[in-house]
Amino acid sequence: MSSLLSPLNRALAAGEKATAIDAAMIAKLTDMAGDLAVNLVIAAVILVATVLAARWVSGVTRRALSRVRGFRHDQTVLSFAVQVVRVVVYIIGLIAVLQRLGVQTTSIIAVLGAASLAVGLALQGTLSNVAAGVLLLVLRPYKVGDVIDIGGVAGSVQRLDLFTTQMSNANNHKIVVPNAKVLGDVILNLSGQKTRRVEINFTVGYGEDLNAARAVLAGVAEAHEKVLADPPPWTGVTGLLDSAVQITLHAWVASGDWWQAQADLMQGGKEAIDAAGIEIPFPHQVAVPYGDEDVMPVVTVRTVEQKQSRGPGADAQAGPDGGEG
Repeated sequence: MSSLLSPLNRALAAGEKATAIDAAMIAKLTDMAGDLAVNLVIAAVILVATVLAARWVSGVTRRALSRVRGFRHDQTVLSFAVQVVRVVVYIIGLIAVLQRLGVQTTSIIAVLGAASLAVGLALQGTLSNVAAGVLLLVLRPYKVGDVIDIGGVAGSVQRLDLFTTQMSNANNHKIVVPNAKVLGDVILNLSGQKTRRVEINFTVGYGEDLNAARAVLAGVAEAHEKVLADPPPWTGVTGLLDSAVQITLHAWVASGDWWQAQADLMQGGKEAIDAAGIEIPFPHQVAVPYGDEDVMPVVTVRTVEQKQSRGPGADAQAGPDGGEG
């Protein structure tokens, strides 16, 4: 009888042991799941807090730097510094989230160090934009509000970020240029100086009084309210063209008045030359006969010299035989 009970007791003991192990495993898994859920919730709270903290710190930084004289009138450095502070807060919050999820800081540094080369090669364009943004901030070839021309694209600088420079052109089009391209191209700062020179080329006939034409153009510039007296306006003959003499007008104005002053001087110069009876010649073309002249008559437009010799009111056409029609 005892021989039959012994195997039964051993089976019962083994069953109780297995049940105890299963219960311990279930309890451990339950604890792990609970810890994971708690960590996930806390990590989510840290992430949300990071976003809110980044906005708050950015606002505090902007208000604090706005009180500093060096940043108050320079939105370029101000916006750049605020963005750097925001990125730093995001990085700190991300590290805190990873630590809460069980990833050790030393492991994060090791992983970042191992992956830095691969990430650098994959994102070399992006990283070059960041480096270019820092150099643009240090070298200061332009600032927010300046009108610049980069590779033939002109616009007013609205913002300088870590990666891009944002501009707006005269048609209010948003232009985004990578900082690496900005730094590697020719930067033409159209409003970097307080004054700019207006240069307009006019043409008059060879038979006209050049001194009188120069005096007329100089008078138009001197009478304009936006033209500066120092340096004074300048006019001079700058070219002998095929059918006209080129006279150039130089006038200095404030940078903000350049566009309107140029338009005003161009219109005023044209009207003043017309009022003075000075001819502004235009290109002339002569039709060359080809084939049968009887079928295809030739009409010849008189040249500037012919017009000057015949007077301003004369007009002639030449037939196939060269006579006047």
